[in-house]
Amino acid sequence: MFCFQCQETAKNTGCTIKGVCGKPEETANLQDLLIYVLRGVSVYGEKAKELGILDKKTGLFIAQSLFTTITNANWDNQRFISLIKEGLKNREELKAKFLTAYKEKNGEEFSEQLHHSATWYSDNEAEFHEKAKEIGILATENEDVRSLRELLIIGLKGVAAYADHAAILGFEKEDIYAFLMEALASTTKDLSVDEMVAMVMKCGEVAVNTMALLDEANTSAYGHPEITEVNLGVRNNPGILISGHDLKDMEELLKQTEGTGIDVYTHGEMLPANYYPAFKKYDHFAGNYGGSWWHQNKEFESFNGPILMTTNCIIPIKKNNTYQDRIFTTGMTGYPGAKHIPDRPESGAKDFSEIIELAKKCDSPIEIETGKIVGGFAHNQVLALADKVVDAVKSGAIKRFVVMAGCDGRQKARNYFTEVAEQLPKDTVILTAGCAKYRYNKLDLGDIGGIPRILDAGQCNDSYSLAVIALKLKEVFELDDINDLPISFDIGWYEQKAVAVLLALLFLGVKGIRLGPTLPAFVSPTVLNVLVDKFDIKPTGEVEADIEAMMAGN
Repeated sequence: MFCFQCQETAKNTGCTIKGVCGKPEETANLQDLLIYVLRGVSVYGEKAKELGILDKKTGLFIAQSLFTTITNANWDNQRFISLIKEGLKNREELKAKFLTAYKEKNGEEFSEQLHHSATWYSDNEAEFHEKAKEIGILATENEDVRSLRELLIIGLKGVAAYADHAAILGFEKEDIYAFLMEALASTTKDLSVDEMVAMVMKCGEVAVNTMALLDEANTSAYGHPEITEVNLGVRNNPGILISGHDLKDMEELLKQTEGTGIDVYTHGEMLPANYYPAFKKYDHFAGNYGGSWWHQNKEFESFNGPILMTTNCIIPIKKNNTYQDRIFTTGMTGYPGAKHIPDRPESGAKDFSEIIELAKKCDSPIEIETGKIVGGFAHNQVLALADKVVDAVKSGAIKRFVVMAGCDGRQKARNYFTEVAEQLPKDTVILTAGCAKYRYNKLDLGDIGGIPRILDAGQCNDSYSLAVIALKLKEVFELDDINDLPISFDIGWYEQKAVAVLLALLFLGVKGIRLGPTLPAFVSPTVLNVLVDKFDIKPTGEVEADIEAMMAGN
């Protein structure tokens, strides 16, 4: 195996025996083969599009399949084998449509030689495992070509996850699916460096559009997030803990648990569900339990009740953990031995009855903290406070905004983000989204004229809100360049959705981003030089020096 898609990859080079995340070699190889098959599907998808054929079903399949390969999303080898088989079936169906259309248009058979990912076929699982060893990341020998291709594919995984979330709520755009195919197909071609960089930047553009689509989907269904105090303690009732990003699962779980005597708590990236008006009517929605994803071995243990994982991150269960039979997966997540809740039937809802019945037999959660935190500062809410914010900036009460969105992770170096939050001058405001917030969202940093010094927009995809806020401030202050705003970007990354967010910011023209706690292993020195020269990307450094530089606008 060779995997370097997450921030914690071994020696910041690549995992070769077993993933630092816990991913076994066989699982990593099957994920590589699935990507390979998707590239083949996309070769025909791109050809078919030239003839006016766009198969939305195949587009969604590609998005969902890419989503399963995100770090800590799915650990189930059989799920990957099934997706590989389905991908080959989809490719052959798309191939047949294309060949028929091509002959009808040109009066002759198609004879162009295609990339081997579009021609390889097997229905033998043993052959899957052997083929996977041949077509992994290192099959691309040129380091810089490999770097740009993987930067693109890793960004696509984030875009795909957001596209799937939006599709679940009935919001889809064919051009997003078309780009997934165009981009994957581009990794089968001998392109120039400029062409590959352009494709990466286009991924940033599509990331912006996909996050905007998801924002529209979420707010259309559940209202705009609003300023909310979220309870961190527990009640005496049995509970169900829901983690991940899927708000549709949240809605259906709340409906099905109403009147049962069971409370529902959020965990990790589901915390922002507390901010949506549509969910506040449920009295048994009790608040948030615990912190970010990597604490789950302890927090799932002490919760006592069932856990529903709607998306990543799910991490390996340790030998001394006892919650194996209390954890459920759904959607694109999976874990060996965990019960998987099937997808909802058309015009129907998922059936969470098994989780609910189990919850009734469980003890109430053990309290691990008390108090409240405040969130709900997505773009609609912040723009409602725009006059107050603008006045604070003009008066000098707010000297600078620091965007500290992104991911949390296990490495001790991430204490950097806590220390930055603690040591930033009291005339600064932190804008955040994603699970990076857990490094500082429970700190008492006070407020500036009633404006909290930590403004949490929501989930990682709600980084879109932070971009909307920045662009609105640019307009209000009549600036020509977003980089002239008193805003610095100090981003923590871990997995592939954060890469999509990073590419989105680069597309929007943001320069001077600090990225940490390490720079991505999949970015070669040559590609890094391109990013530094064009966008002034830099690694996070010493806390005091970085704060001094940010306050000086550097």
